[in-house]
Amino acid sequence: MAIKPKYVKQLGRILLEKYPESFNQSFETNKESVTALTNVESKEVRNRIAGYITRKEAGAAAQAAEA
Repeated sequence: MAIKPKYVKQLGRILLEKYPESFNQSFETNKESVTALTNVESKEVRNRIAGYITRKEAGAAAQAAEA
């Protein structure tokens, strides 16, 4: 089954908006948070969402460091 990038990004943005304190720059921590906060059963989908959130958090931290 193909995973739509739109689904990953959409769910990732929703999770970041609702639960910003649950995520950080650690993929492992984000993976556990995605598992706890969603009903995603597929490991591949969970990892894609956690990876997207990790990239977003790392980008936000880099922008904060520059400012």
